[in-house]
Amino acid sequence: METKNIMIVGVGGQGSLLASKLLGRLLLNQGYDVKVSEVHGMSQRGGSVVTYVRYGDKVYSPIIDKGEADFIISFEMLEAARNLEYLKKDGIVVVNTQQIDPMPVITGNASYPENLPQKMEAAGAKVDALDALSLACEAGSPKAVNIVLMGRFANYLGISDEAWQEALTQCVPTKFLELNRKAFDLGKNS
Repeated sequence: METKNIMIVGVGGQGSLLASKLLGRLLLNQGYDVKVSEVHGMSQRGGSVVTYVRYGDKVYSPIIDKGEADFIISFEMLEAARNLEYLKKDGIVVVNTQQIDPMPVITGNASYPENLPQKMEAAGAKVDALDALSLACEAGSPKAVNIVLMGRFANYLGISDEAWQEALTQCVPTKFLELNRKAFDLGKNS
């Protein structure tokens, strides 16, 4: 199998590391060779977080170069737009419509760009935008945005729900498992 490339992008504190752990576990359970690389930046101060997940028969490097990502899963719209150059021509962006103002917007030195999903589509990306924050709140916690996005992404991966549920069981503490199962289902079926 040809190596597939997935980028998970967001802002520190949104749960992208758990999402990459879940995805990595799921793919390992399916028998793939998997490489995961985390790039933190200023994640503890609300800065960008990027995680690369690569899988296939044999993967030699955890790094994804520009133009190689089959998918970008973005926890925030501006982060999706910032990383669009990494997407393949026929790639798909699964993006939370939540807007988190970066420091230049907070300080009044810039304004948050408008119509980002439309701009990404105009640049050639296939965009699947959803309000993952509202769905996470419906599931029981705004912190479940990551699992809502994994549920939505499951529609593109072609791996059974049973396999996803097993990976959730392996990665999520028992006391949060039911909430995360609900978040996954809401993302998948919305």
